Amino acid sequence: ICQLAHRISRLERALQLDKMITASGGKIFATSGKKADFHTTLKKCKEAGGSIATPSNEGENNAILHLVKNFNTYTYLGIRESLTPSKFQLLNGTQLSYTNWHLNEPSGKGKE
Repeated sequence: ICQLAHRISRLERALQLDKMITASGGKIFATSGKKADFHTTLKKCKEAGGSIATPSNEGENNAILHLVKNFNTYTYLGIRESLTPSKFQLLNGTQLSYTNWHLNEPSGKGKE
């Protein structure tokens, strides 16, 4: 177990140097840095044993933002519009417990 923990720690440090991962609240947020559509992203996350990032607090939101800024691109979140227009929920249908939208967002115009 100690050897495994040491290997994991080394891998995390290497990925952090390449700015491919960041962590917050016990969660690890990762990116390949490649552009993809939502369904490909969802598939790749599942293949890796994870899910599309969904911030549940400010720290996690900042961790995701760190990756967005590092790669100078947008990101997909594990959030979708509910049956009620302008209301959003997690992909599994659970109500959001945290949001940090810009003023008048999401507006449904352009890249959200």
